[in-house]
Amino acid sequence: MIDVYLCDDEPLVRQQIQLALERKILIEGWDMEIVCSANNPMTLLDTLMRKDSRQGIYFLDVDLKDKTWDGFLLGQEIRRMDPHATLVYITSYGNLAYRTFQYHLEAFDYIIKDPKRLEQSVSLCLEAVQTRLTAERRNPKEVFTLRTGDMIQNIPLNDIFFFETAPTPHHILLYTVGGWIDFLGNLNELEAQLGERFLRIHRAYLVAADKIEKVDMKHGKLWIGARECLISRAGKTLLRKKMGGGL
Repeated sequence: MIDVYLCDDEPLVRQQIQLALERKILIEGWDMEIVCSANNPMTLLDTLMRKDSRQGIYFLDVDLKDKTWDGFLLGQEIRRMDPHATLVYITSYGNLAYRTFQYHLEAFDYIIKDPKRLEQSVSLCLEAVQTRLTAERRNPKEVFTLRTGDMIQNIPLNDIFFFETAPTPHHILLYTVGGWIDFLGNLNELEAQLGERFLRIHRAYLVAADKIEKVDMKHGKLWIGARECLISRAGKTLLRKKMGGGL
């Protein structure tokens, strides 16, 4: 059973979101349950603290009228208590991706408080969460989950060539067999997340070890997916260690 939490201090909005969640869960027959629908952060945190199993879905209002908490600080505390939490932010504003980056939060989605579209937005969001959770349960180590705009993508690791820091601050370019994707991210976090299957050959490049086509140690370059990547001095040492002294 997956626990679903909701925190919004606007009664009408909270009721609308709760009804949309309950309706979607009932119609689809998903193994989910709303365990907390609160108007303040402490009620949610108290409920979470009493739970033995923690891998919930959290719908959080950004602008909580609380002297201590806003949605981002609440998200930080939830992430500390539930490292695998799925965070969805409810807001009256536009894109808040940069704010979540500042707080080191991985937000799954942002839902705008538009009464005419709120139920549909909640329904589509929960559907996307269910799709991701199903993919992770099926083979969690074989996909890379990526959110770009309003789209959630589960990209097979076998399709990934490399990650590169983008010219735009805090953005990453992901190169795959199907092309490339620009997304908000951090190469250090990706390196920790993806493990030894990917090699940090340069401060700007994280490459799939099994996709390397050619290496030129003398000029500090390698080719992967017919694209050129730079190799740092530390990257050369790593490549020799991982791929043999003959390089």
